[in-house]
Amino acid sequence: MAYIITEPCVDVKDASCVDVCPVDCIYEGDRMYYIDPDECIDCAACEPVCPVAAIFAEDATPGDQTRFIEINKDRSAP
Repeated sequence: MAYIITEPCVDVKDASCVDVCPVDCIYEGDRMYYIDPDECIDCAACEPVCPVAAIFAEDATPGDQTRFIEINKDRSAP
């Protein structure tokens, strides 16, 4: 299970999550950050520092945000 960045991050891009990620699995996109699920170690360090509460464990992603699971997978690769 990986963590997912969802819609509240769009156009915010605070980067607090990037600063605390111990494995550098968070990548910057044009309008938001993305977590590479293959690199994520499920440490949850990113979740509490997100100022807009946009980060969720994949299996706890709200139903209206589940499309971001695939978006993170597709767009996280550098």
